[in-house]
Amino acid sequence: MSSLDIATADAVQIWTINLTEVGNAITGAELIAEFEAAVDEANLDADVRAIVLTGAGHIFSSGGNVQEMADEEGLFGLSGAAQRHGYASGIQRIPRAMLRCEVPVIGAINGAAVGAGCDLAMMCDIRVAAESAFFAESFVQLGLIPGDGGSWFLQRAVGYERAAEMTFTGDRVDAATALAWGLVSRVVPDDELLFEATKLARRIARNPGHALRMAKRLLVESRTSSLDSVLNLAAAMQPLAHQTPEHRERVARWSKK
Repeated sequence: MSSLDIATADAVQIWTINLTEVGNAITGAELIAEFEAAVDEANLDADVRAIVLTGAGHIFSSGGNVQEMADEEGLFGLSGAAQRHGYASGIQRIPRAMLRCEVPVIGAINGAAVGAGCDLAMMCDIRVAAESAFFAESFVQLGLIPGDGGSWFLQRAVGYERAAEMTFTGDRVDAATALAWGLVSRVVPDDELLFEATKLARRIARNPGHALRMAKRLLVESRTSSLDSVLNLAAAMQPLAHQTPEHRERVARWSKK
């Protein structure tokens, strides 16, 4: 059984973390490798235009495996220097993979998104939350720090002050508050979550794949680049878009209306 189940329907993929016995914890080399492979395969498949990421059962992801920490197993049984290497060669491969994903990713947050699970939700481009969902950047409550990129992703989702409040308290943020803070784009009833997230993915997937991928790259680059750099990148990308059959067909269709 895979740790990350992938189902494809037309131009939309649904990725489901399937580790319910450990609360869909982001743990083990297998899940990390499957995330990397899923991103790389989606990038190579021009037919994939949108991705929905969710968790099996009633938890999105409980983050790191706290039982392994308590038992000092795997990474948590290594020396400090070895742990540093273990983070870089282990869980930190997921944020790097998600950042290089060319396809728009919608997080369907079906329950608790805690610690590294909260950070994984922030790695999505758009988040749709079930009413029962909540988020917690809970590392400090265990005497830890966000070790997987949360300090980078979270403040880009909610701004520095909200990110600081979540990081310094570790407190839960419920779905209604997450909506008010702009952490999610919408909140829906639990039993409608996957339907609504997939419906949004299909709306996205109606658009040409090359335009979606280039638009996402511009948004990602705009987080850290200067305006001049982004304009230069847009000037290089736009002529490519102008030359595609999809652009010409859609312009011709629009001009006839």
